[in-house]
Amino acid sequence: MHSSQRQNGLDRRHRMKQEISSGSILHDRYKVDRVIGQGGYGSILLAEDLRLSGRFCAVKQVSYDPSYPPGMLAEAREQFMREATVLARLDHPNLPKVSDFFSIEDNDFLVMDFVPGDDLRALIAKAESSKQFLNEADVLDWAMQIGDALSYLHNQNPAILHRDIKPSNIKVTPAGVVKLVDFGLVKLLAPGEVTITIMQGQGTALYSPLEQYGGDSNMMDGRADVYAFGSTLYHLLTNRPPVNVRDRFLDPGNLPAPREINPAISPRVEDAILWAMELHPNERPRDVKTFLKALTGETTSSLRHIAGKVSFREEQGLNKTEMILLYLAGGLTFFSLLLTLIRNI
Repeated sequence: MHSSQRQNGLDRRHRMKQEISSGSILHDRYKVDRVIGQGGYGSILLAEDLRLSGRFCAVKQVSYDPSYPPGMLAEAREQFMREATVLARLDHPNLPKVSDFFSIEDNDFLVMDFVPGDDLRALIAKAESSKQFLNEADVLDWAMQIGDALSYLHNQNPAILHRDIKPSNIKVTPAGVVKLVDFGLVKLLAPGEVTITIMQGQGTALYSPLEQYGGDSNMMDGRADVYAFGSTLYHLLTNRPPVNVRDRFLDPGNLPAPREINPAISPRVEDAILWAMELHPNERPRDVKTFLKALTGETTSSLRHIAGKVSFREEQGLNKTEMILLYLAGGLTFFSLLLTLIRNI
């Protein structure tokens, strides 16, 4: 793209940011109150729905990099429409309801329920300021709700990955209901579809698994969200963010065990979290439900961390030939991940 074209795109984005201010009305319906979030993708606006008196909603503005070639940009916007259509069909008590989507000039907008309450990042900060840790029972209650929402997403057809699970993307309402917010990084796992990662981004480095680096969605499945989920619980129970996965890959011993930081964590919960945070996806719980069972003690499969009592083969019920094929495939996948890591260092 020529520099003049890029500048024109930047100018349009700048004008849009200036035009959207308190009192602005979007799509002849949503009156902007204020900006409540900001990111590389655009902004999240708190707005009043003029058709439904008293209803406030969160309006996510998705801005695109003007340096993208026209064909890539057009495909990205088509992807936004596809994903927004799918999100609008979702209905789960731990997910904000997507109620509308529309476009204005070079920006796309996603309208969803506004979720009141604190996010988990704020609750960590409060605990840390008082030199305390969050109660494990409370964290496990939140985890059950988060896990239920993730299982619901992963069981859609095609499956949906969140790809940016972290404390600041999880809110607790005044009624104690947990909501998994910010669908900005969702990925529809449509078979054979190559997806451009414009709306997705890369997730948040401290919580993202190794396979998420480089944006190759063909290497990812629900176990990527399991890693981020485990990393989030690590932070909630220790007041300490997890070590970046690239640093862990270079020095596998630099992730302190949760109980070294907070001895009040039960060994069962510590072991489940470390299982979810394994570097290789084949060594993590195969799905969210398996991880939740390990957290609650309904399964002992994660005890392989302690003494190798239960092997991955035994957990999955695979015979020797199947295991050989699986490890060959896993080795090739991990080699690809290593190349991705090297390119991004």
